[in-house]
Amino acid sequence: MTARPAGMNEEFTMTQVSETVAATLDQIIARYGGDPGNLLQILRDAQDALDWLSPETQSAVAKQLDIPVTRVAAVVQFYAHLYDTPRGKYRVLFSHNITDRMAGSPALMAHMLKRLKLKRGIVSDDGLVSVGKTSCTGMCDQGPAILVNNRAITKLTLRRIDEICDLIRARAPLANWPAHYFRVEDNIERADMLLGSAYAPGEALRAAIACGPTGMMAEMRKSNLRGRGGAGFTTAVKWEACRDAKGSGSGEERYIVCNADEGEPGTFKDRVLLQSFSERVFEGMAIAGYVTAAHKGFVYLRGEYSYLRAPLEAKLAEMRRNRLLGMSICGVPGFDFDIAIHMGAGAYICGEETALIESLEGKPGHPRVRPPFPVTCGYKNQPTVVNNVETLCKVTEVALHGGLAYAGTGTRQSAGTKIISVSGDVERPGLYEYPFGVRVSQVLDDAGAYDAIAVQISGAAGQCLTPQEFGRRIAFEDVPTAGSFMVFGNNRDLFEAALNYSHFFEHESCGFCTPCRVGTALVARIMEKIHSGHGARYEFNELNRLHQLISTSSHCGLGATATNALQDIMTKFPTVFDRRLIKRDFEPGFDLDAALNRAREVSNRDDANAHLAEGIDA
Repeated sequence: MTARPAGMNEEFTMTQVSETVAATLDQIIARYGGDPGNLLQILRDAQDALDWLSPETQSAVAKQLDIPVTRVAAVVQFYAHLYDTPRGKYRVLFSHNITDRMAGSPALMAHMLKRLKLKRGIVSDDGLVSVGKTSCTGMCDQGPAILVNNRAITKLTLRRIDEICDLIRARAPLANWPAHYFRVEDNIERADMLLGSAYAPGEALRAAIACGPTGMMAEMRKSNLRGRGGAGFTTAVKWEACRDAKGSGSGEERYIVCNADEGEPGTFKDRVLLQSFSERVFEGMAIAGYVTAAHKGFVYLRGEYSYLRAPLEAKLAEMRRNRLLGMSICGVPGFDFDIAIHMGAGAYICGEETALIESLEGKPGHPRVRPPFPVTCGYKNQPTVVNNVETLCKVTEVALHGGLAYAGTGTRQSAGTKIISVSGDVERPGLYEYPFGVRVSQVLDDAGAYDAIAVQISGAAGQCLTPQEFGRRIAFEDVPTAGSFMVFGNNRDLFEAALNYSHFFEHESCGFCTPCRVGTALVARIMEKIHSGHGARYEFNELNRLHQLISTSSHCGLGATATNALQDIMTKFPTVFDRRLIKRDFEPGFDLDAALNRAREVSNRDDANAHLAEGIDA
């Protein structure tokens, strides 16, 4: 760290810092037109420039935007990747996802902490670096992975950890780190209608224009395209509701939002589509705008995918030059539609569409009360369509081939193909695209999961299948999925997976409603108690009771699914719990002797009298 010049007093230093902060914020706020609705984006950019969001910075932002400082503080405290205390010039976050842990992430983090002489979550004395955890980086097919200042590094090894530690100690700018550290592979292992087809830019747009807005809507109805985000809502119905809705106020407008907040552990298909098929995503959004008479679109991009922002902005600029976005698209007067990218900041709940809209408006991402639904009262209280990345890509297939042709693939209730993210104990992790109706067993065989004892479908909020269920089919009428398979081999302990899920939901609860906020914390504490060897049948029954409470009383769908996987493991794999429920009767989970560990460290004592049980016996 740079030493303060001799004679510089504290008052002068603070004045200089304030001037620097003010000048930086002036530029950032001007970039966003001084709009408080862009508060999250302003704070992200301010943190990138100033390393953290100090009380001084937050007050300055509030003053310049003419909003209460409490509103700024609420946003900073809500998002995991915004920091109101220093985190160092290098902020290293290890993925805590179960597949990364299976690949060796905990040992790698312990090695880095040892090399840097740090404790997890504590900034080094020189203010240089901190090391912590994040829920999931979206790199499950190429883990273990970390984020360094929001840049993903994949395929970690002990050697690479050592190299990273040396670069941090040398204070090397990330721009000077080896480029191959930041390489993110697509890993497309099986391609079908979407991933395997050639595509000429603009052809889907021109096909939609040839149909006209009414005709294109008719094709969407014929296609029976259903949302690929997990809920499976029929896309045409959503579009029609938005098109027919009346906006509020004099500035009536409609919006198309692409939900690219892919936060479900084990899911990474949207990352690949944005990385290598972005023109199809953007054309799908433009077609949605054409049909619903919307003129503005947003891509809500997951904060962990910030490396994609620059190439996506470049693609948008290219499409504008080619008249595929902007005014009079493809030369059609009145077909005006453009897209902006909005960055998230580490909040799983923003995958829920109303929480996402709140975040778009520069607020904490708390889910809204419904009704009204976004199609009638969404972004800025105007009619808004929120579609998943994969869904919007599928729109281009409907435009190109027609609704009936599209509906001819898959099953009666599940038309088209589905992209599945496969990770865990498989020989070939990556993306697999199949027509709906494929059996779970075929996916596992293709990926090289030859000794699977379980597969977690749709991430931590989904369902866990046993080998007896591998004959089931991927379809909305059988096993619906947002698109992930996390595979567990016969050497895995599913209790560890359940424990990981409990920590995930405790950390990611938005805190809006009591059943989820308190319930997920109670579940995590009970799981920790069982893990530490203090569990009895009482705890097992309590987990069942909490599952019923959380799943039926939570405010939003994400809270309602927080204990689904845990319940499946308890029901379908009871022995993983039975062998841990070693106590016959209930006993307190608080370990007083363990609580004295810190006192023993401070006093440098570890003799018998420094331990509660041994001291009493003596």
